[in-house]
Amino acid sequence: MSLQDKTLTCSDCGKEFTFTVGEQEYYISKQYTNEPKRCGACRQARKGKSTETRQMFSATCATCGKECTVPFEPKTGRPVYCRDCYTQSR
Repeated sequence: MSLQDKTLTCSDCGKEFTFTVGEQEYYISKQYTNEPKRCGACRQARKGKSTETRQMFSATCATCGKECTVPFEPKTGRPVYCRDCYTQSR
């Protein structure tokens, strides 16, 4: 099978981008069956979006009393553990 560069259209911004032979070979090596839907810029923007919007809350660990931050709002009456104490309890 002879691979050639393909021109695809981004599903987010509508711009055309090139799906290179090297990228196609990578997709084949990873056994991906679908071609990319988004251009490189939209893929990067999408990756950055999920970590950017996460709000962190401060809390006190119920086991050791150390101040820590957690990705959820602590509720009264429910224990919150720092990373170390949580790992030890598992």
